[in-house]
Amino acid sequence: SGRTGDGDGAPRPLYMDVQATTPLDPRVLDSMLPYLTAYYGNPHSRTHAYGWESEAAMEKARRQVADLIGADSREIIFTSGATESNNMAIKGVARFYKSRKKHIITTQTEHKCVLDSCRSLETEGFRVTYLPVQKNGLIDLKELEAAFQPDTSLVSVMTVNNEIGVKQPIHDIGEICRARKVFFHTDAAQAIGKIPMDVNNMKIDLMSISGHKIYGPKGVGALYVRRRPRVRLEPLQSGGGQERGLRSGTVPTPLAVGLGAACEVAQQEMEYDHKRISKLAERLVSKIMHKVPDVVMNGDQEHRYPGCINLSFAYVEGESLLMALKDVALSSGSACTSASLEPSYVLRAIGTDEDLAHSSIRFGIGRFTTEEEVDYTVQKCIQHVKRLREMSPLWEMVQDGIDLKSIKWTQH
Repeated sequence: SGRTGDGDGAPRPLYMDVQATTPLDPRVLDSMLPYLTAYYGNPHSRTHAYGWESEAAMEKARRQVADLIGADSREIIFTSGATESNNMAIKGVARFYKSRKKHIITTQTEHKCVLDSCRSLETEGFRVTYLPVQKNGLIDLKELEAAFQPDTSLVSVMTVNNEIGVKQPIHDIGEICRARKVFFHTDAAQAIGKIPMDVNNMKIDLMSISGHKIYGPKGVGALYVRRRPRVRLEPLQSGGGQERGLRSGTVPTPLAVGLGAACEVAQQEMEYDHKRISKLAERLVSKIMHKVPDVVMNGDQEHRYPGCINLSFAYVEGESLLMALKDVALSSGSACTSASLEPSYVLRAIGTDEDLAHSSIRFGIGRFTTEEEVDYTVQKCIQHVKRLREMSPLWEMVQDGIDLKSIKWTQH
């Protein structure tokens, strides 16, 4: 199955966790290498060629990022990743307009860094509405409209969810926000380079981007900040005034170059990748569903990015299944919260039963996933779900026609 050793002779698992991070595309590495060795100037050094050549490379990368989302390169701010971009956008806008506006709207299924930024603003006296999502994982636009208050400054809704892959109606949300003159931020880390995104067409005012979700380097990202109508931010980081004064600190040229190259490659490959990934995803889901009863696919079937598949296998403990599938790298939710025993808050928000939430596995299919890897994963998955269910007394009871919901369990 094409797995490589880790030096100890033990084969490494095959990789099905592209939502957590992606491998570096070799074309991206090629673009970065010169800036790690020969061209090492500080891009902000104005007095010599070392600085100028790095600056030129950085500005080219800025254009490549901007082109992918239909923006002007002056609207791209380099950051360390989407977590920093989300923090900058949410805290930055809220604090800049705080004398007149003290209300923010987001959703219950956002990434932790968005929810935590909002929580931290609540301690500063801001009010936050956390919109619920429907069973399919999408927000109800009527509920969004009802949530606006006269002093709402920002709406933050992610484009593609990192756990269940659902795609929010970004275009409609943008229209609603623009009509009310409220800024619209979207965390697009899982969407950029995978589905077409256009900040003008979608009326997005701020957008967070991550390098390592699009086959670029780790440790770099970007924040798109609209110039017209102009969005003002209070910076989080003070210093030498780089990045329009919004994000001081030397821009790491090799990483910026890598992010730019990853965006350009993604633009070229987007259509091809999407077709290929859709086919592989369809293959994975239909093969599993065909052989295993009582499997639920979490999130809307239509409005989704196909490479992120979240399945719940009833009567199986997700952790046991992950352990059994040790030769496939998978996860039961986001890497950021994988250490906690709580079921995923995203699954809880879509109303998944506690036991089903505990039995969910996320499969990630990406640019470099092969058909063999999908088939291997499917085969192992079917084998272990059957085995684990045979060991489960609950499964036995269900086979005997007992309705588990009707049982009165005694507490010992």
